[in-house]
Amino acid sequence: MTPAPSHRLVYAITLGLLAALGPLCIDLYLPALPELARDLHTETATAQLSLTAGLLGLGAGQLLFGPMSDKFGRLRPLLLSLVLLFIASIGCALAKDIHSLLVARLFQGLAGAGGAVLSRAIARDMYSGHELTRFFALLMLVNGLAPIGAPVLGGALMTVLNWRGIFVVLGCIAVVLIFLARWKLHETLPPARRSQGSIFSAWAALGQVVTHRQFMGFCLTQGFMMSGMFAYIGASPFVLQQLYGLTPQAFSFCFAANGFGLIIASQTSARLCPLWGEYRVLKGGLTLAFVASSGLLLAGLTGAALPVLLVALFFTIASNGVIATTASSLAMQSQGQRAGSASAVIGVGMFTFGAISVPITGLGGTSVASMTGTIFGCFMLAIVSFNLLVQKAKNV
Repeated sequence: MTPAPSHRLVYAITLGLLAALGPLCIDLYLPALPELARDLHTETATAQLSLTAGLLGLGAGQLLFGPMSDKFGRLRPLLLSLVLLFIASIGCALAKDIHSLLVARLFQGLAGAGGAVLSRAIARDMYSGHELTRFFALLMLVNGLAPIGAPVLGGALMTVLNWRGIFVVLGCIAVVLIFLARWKLHETLPPARRSQGSIFSAWAALGQVVTHRQFMGFCLTQGFMMSGMFAYIGASPFVLQQLYGLTPQAFSFCFAANGFGLIIASQTSARLCPLWGEYRVLKGGLTLAFVASSGLLLAGLTGAALPVLLVALFFTIASNGVIATTASSLAMQSQGQRAGSASAVIGVGMFTFGAISVPITGLGGTSVASMTGTIFGCFMLAIVSFNLLVQKAKNV
């Protein structure tokens, strides 16, 4: 099932775009959050719930599309998710109040989960070992462009469209991806390798996945790290625009700089893995996460100037590039026969924890201290999870 080397980049781009659906659903409308809150006559914390709803949908959708793909193959569930994404995006654009928007955002996240979970499962169908790590790094390269390009594109769109127009754009992206998936992808899970029982037995495989200690250690490590990332995504538009006075366009470029750091870190980690191994590189990434997030917390508590805060944010977000690449590879390598279910559990951890962390930053009003404190807390939970479930088991 491994594609020829000449097709490797094509697959990486296609799967990367599908994996980027989650970031696109979250990041594209970030510059519009303040305007959305004003237009729907709601408060900042309530507007942030639209992020939470999308993240909850992205988490729940993993449990739907992951086991479904183990039973029916990868392509049919993928195309279904993209059609639903188009419908939900138009529903967001037509929302009359914050409550209808939250419902539409939940379904938009649910649909967008298909691309995220199935891109990992398809990659696991095709690769293993260091090859899988390198392919995940390619996915991170393409996927990393979404956090860079989406806010920049969103800021540019805000000069000619309102927040509703941004959701129409998301609907158009879904249509493009439907044709791209049909044109570039082939079925990577033949009938002989699919779950042979009922659809309920496919979901029952989730139980076997979550009882695998080291897999859950890698999963929780990545999940808590990404929850810190989502805390930054949810709070940074208000912190940088309202508290530091940046324009939507200036915020977008600051956000893009951090995205470049994420890409550089992921590509560097892929090159180091054949030399040091995924496990050692992951430990190095967690060390960087601890040092950088500690500096970020100190900057937030002391009211540091914007340049100091941005430097700390850069290295904090970059550490995610190392950890996401290596933790995903190590987790998926341990679950080759249940790739869809394993990918679903990874996605549930990332997006569910993210859905929790985003509103925490808004408790008592979004501030620099609340954003940096939440990020630091999430990173510490990731490190504790790694030490208790992975490191301890390895030493036994």
